[in-house]
Amino acid sequence: MKLLEGKTALITGAARGIGKAIALRFASEGANIAFTDLVINDDAEATRKEVEALGVKCQAYASNAALFDETEKVVEQIKNDFGQIDILVNNAGITKDGLLLRMTEAQWDAVLTVNLKSAFNFCHAVAPIMMRQRKGSIINMASVVGVHGNAGQCNYAASKAGLIALAKSIAQELGSRGIRANAIAPGFIETAMTAALPDDIRKEWTNKIPLRRGGKPEDIADVATFLASDMSSYISGQVIQVDGGMNM
Repeated sequence: MKLLEGKTALITGAARGIGKAIALRFASEGANIAFTDLVINDDAEATRKEVEALGVKCQAYASNAALFDETEKVVEQIKNDFGQIDILVNNAGITKDGLLLRMTEAQWDAVLTVNLKSAFNFCHAVAPIMMRQRKGSIINMASVVGVHGNAGQCNYAASKAGLIALAKSIAQELGSRGIRANAIAPGFIETAMTAALPDDIRKEWTNKIPLRRGGKPEDIADVATFLASDMSSYISGQVIQVDGGMNM
């Protein structure tokens, strides 16, 4: 039997990158997939078709994760379409980097809203469903900068630290109902975002990593699969750093 057979996973921001890798990995283990993105464009439609090709049900939903009422509505629609929600992956996120003294209020608000408030919105909407089911796994996609901080990313680091604290708090609040909550803290992962960095910056990053390479989205997807599955049934409130040993 596959690790996620019979389960339904809801993944935010899964049209590309790490979110897409998680959707494909979950589907390969038998999970039905509902994923959201701000708009359902060609990327999202391509992801839906790739997931469906693995023999599971998959639907994409246009939703602004930062809007509370919109999130409540889309989660209710997903529950009606799939009948259950067993796994929530809060993956939606953006960056608007800048040094503290140069950062605008708009930059701060945008990152905290998309990265952190969106996770609250989805946790709030999904929790009653999981409580009735007496089971569920919530996975927040944090970052190593949420653990250690990073110059020029105070907004991003704060949002990711918030995701860690959110997971730990949910683990304490909802554990008695069979709901687990954990966070994954990726390090330097090879995505379209990091591919746009100058070569000297990329080299500087990889030199800090004991494994001397960046990670792949699939590396994150493997850990997410473990946390979503019953293999981690006694793991909750934890942060797993997936960074090649960069931050020990």
